[in-house]
Amino acid sequence: QPTPQVAPKAAPQVPARTEQQRTAALPPATTPPGAPAPRSGSGGAAAAVDGGFSLSFAAGNTDLNDQARSQLAGTLQRLKADEALRVQLLAYAAGDGGSSSQARRVSLSRALAVRSYLIDQGIRSTRMDVRALGDTNKDGSPDRVDVRVIGR
Repeated sequence: QPTPQVAPKAAPQVPARTEQQRTAALPPATTPPGAPAPRSGSGGAAAAVDGGFSLSFAAGNTDLNDQARSQLAGTLQRLKADEALRVQLLAYAAGDGGSSSQARRVSLSRALAVRSYLIDQGIRSTRMDVRALGDTNKDGSPDRVDVRVIGR
């Protein structure tokens, strides 16, 4: 005679918790001492580390002078100390006689002079963004390169 089979008891049904209930049960996130704080904003977005500064050039001049080199000294130290930092070079130049293309060429030469100096000091070119903006300047001196240190 066949023996009756007893079905196993089903586990009691527990209502599914909402996402808010699950995260509310977690302890608050903390950053361990000495660890860098997480960056706000969207992932991969660059965040300005400082307000930056401007390197002044004489009208039409594209050479980096001693004053500009000394202004870059602090930035060099920061870039060498933290490989995650990058530098943006935003170059401007006054247009001679309304020539926007000439102003862009001069501004590019200025940005490349700063870039070359940083490379000579051991900063990789892949950590630099160069923008030759020509005579599009709306604020400040038209003959300058703005230097901004940014995080990744």
